Amino acid sequence: MTELWSESGAGVLRLPSGRLVRGRGLRHPLDPAVPTPSYGLYLLGKQPPEVPWESGWLRWPDFRLPSDRAAARGVLADAWERAAGERVEIACGGGRGRTGTALACLAVLDGVPAAEAVAYVRAHYDRRAVETPWQSRYVRRFGET
Repeated sequence: MTELWSESGAGVLRLPSGRLVRGRGLRHPLDPAVPTPSYGLYLLGKQPPEVPWESGWLRWPDFRLPSDRAAARGVLADAWERAAGERVEIACGGGRGRTGTALACLAVLDGVPAAEAVAYVRAHYDRRAVETPWQSRYVRRFGET
C-alpha cells in the first residue's frame, strides 16, 4: 500500500471518511521535499503536460464547468475511490476554482450534503475555493444524480 498524504501537508483536504486528497495549482511548483502523487487528476481546458505518475485529464476550461458532465462524475468517483489507499492529487491552473469544485464533489461522494460541500471545502482547503456561482450550483446538483 502506498504511503498516504500527510494531513498537515499543503493543500491536503481530509474528507469525513478520513480519505486525504491534495488540491494544487499547477502554476505553483512542486515542493521536492513532498512525496509525489500516485495518481493525479488534472482539470484543464487543454491537455496537461506529461507527469511521471499515473494521471487523468478532464477537459474543464477555466472559470467554467466540465465539458462532459457524465465523464466528470466518473473520473471524480474514481479519484475518490483511489484516495482510500493512494496519494491522489486534484489540480487545475490556480488550484481554487476547478480544483475546489472537484474537491467539493468528492466531499459529496464522501457523504457531505451537497448544500454544505462548498462551505466544507472553503473551511478545510481554501477559503476562496469554488470561484463562480455556476461552480457552486454544479456541486449542489452533483448530489442529485
